[in-house]
Amino acid sequence: MRQYRLFLAAAACMGAALSAGAQSAIDAYNVSSNQLRGTARFVAMGGAFTSLGGDISTLSQNPAGIGVYRHSDIGFTFDISVRNYNSTTETTKESNRQTKVYFDNFGYIGTVRLNGALRTFNWGVSYNRLASFDRRFSGYNNPQASSLTNYIASFTNGTDSGDMLFNKSEDYNPYLDSNADWLSILAYNSMMINNQYSDTEYTGLHQGTSTADAEYTIHETGYTDEYNIDFGGNVSDIVYWGLGVGIVDMNFSRRSNYSESIANALIYDGNGMNLATGNAGFGLYNDKYISGTGANLKFGVIVRPIDMLRIGLAVHTPTWMHQTSSGYGETEYNYTPEGATRPNSGREYTDNFEYNWRLNTPWRFMVGASLVIGNKAIVSLDYERVAYSDMKVKYQSWNNWGDTYVDDDNVNTSVKEYFKASDIIRLGVEYRITPSFSARAGYNYQTTNVRDAAMNGSTEIYTSGTDTGYSFCLL
Repeated sequence: MRQYRLFLAAAACMGAALSAGAQSAIDAYNVSSNQLRGTARFVAMGGAFTSLGGDISTLSQNPAGIGVYRHSDIGFTFDISVRNYNSTTETTKESNRQTKVYFDNFGYIGTVRLNGALRTFNWGVSYNRLASFDRRFSGYNNPQASSLTNYIASFTNGTDSGDMLFNKSEDYNPYLDSNADWLSILAYNSMMINNQYSDTEYTGLHQGTSTADAEYTIHETGYTDEYNIDFGGNVSDIVYWGLGVGIVDMNFSRRSNYSESIANALIYDGNGMNLATGNAGFGLYNDKYISGTGANLKFGVIVRPIDMLRIGLAVHTPTWMHQTSSGYGETEYNYTPEGATRPNSGREYTDNFEYNWRLNTPWRFMVGASLVIGNKAIVSLDYERVAYSDMKVKYQSWNNWGDTYVDDDNVNTSVKEYFKASDIIRLGVEYRITPSFSARAGYNYQTTNVRDAAMNGSTEIYTSGTDTGYSFCLL
């Protein structure tokens, strides 16, 4: 679980890291980020609806928006998304385009008319896709100045090689019975790192006279969906209030493939006893799956002090998530010493890992103001703050009374080292051309939620499993 940015650092929104096999701050980040999704009107106006309401998407944003409704409503939204991902290394640039069709939104609003100061009592249910993780990255680097194996060797130094072998005893499993890094174990058993002269000192495949290239492909899929139940009302056509419960369901999968080809590499000779020069190639493959469910609360109010002005405020609690992660790592290798008649090749696998953990996603605070100019135009402005550095992770532990969840201090420290609060500005404009046709425009800007030290590689990054890649993309 250590940083190594040489291979993927130049890729768009990408970095690289080494890992051992538990939840990480990167996992928490991946499943906590939301995207601009909702009804066509909501998206077209940049999501600037904190003070507007009257749209089904507000059930996921400001529940007070439900109080603006005077009549019942039902609606749904499809989305065609075209995305282009660019990956850049020192020597190449590659592009991957994806076109997807999503069912983003469905909802129903019910309205009960009342007498007195409380003009209406409204309720609503909705489904909204908060995020889609469908994306693909790939890249190629030639020449490669070093090797992933050299870095694995550097942080494996000090680990007894006997602890990483399966033949230590009859039922010994280094992945379960040792404290060695899982990537160290996988690399050592794949001869990606070697120790000819010491039980605790290691060398990688790349030496000063080596020439190498590297290639990677990363494919991610998944989603975060939210189901909302909201209640709200209208007080004297001046104050609109709302509260809601969100039920979140998420699924994330990641498949990564990293490979190197090295000429004049430092590998074992044909007898497998001494180090010699030859050609080396290896691939590192990882599959990871994260699924989870959770719940959150939302509170909001919209005030209309005069007919043309609306002011809105909303607060979202963290989503309290229960997560399950699973996956495995695999290597395929091929080493041919000079003068050898056949290569030394094979495959190695980690154990399958599966563990439960809990995540509190960030608090979200938003305010907005809008001008409603007669029946012709709307101008709306939102500000939102998302406290990514307040994410909290717990791991599953067992005691005499059964399992419990304990704060993961290492991961929570990493959260604060990597991430910071993000500020979001949303601006939306609507102009009614005819009673049945309107033109809309929107703008959405978000400051980075990643600290400079994490983005530029001056701090160590920890990931989970034996996957060496991560992304800091806001999509």
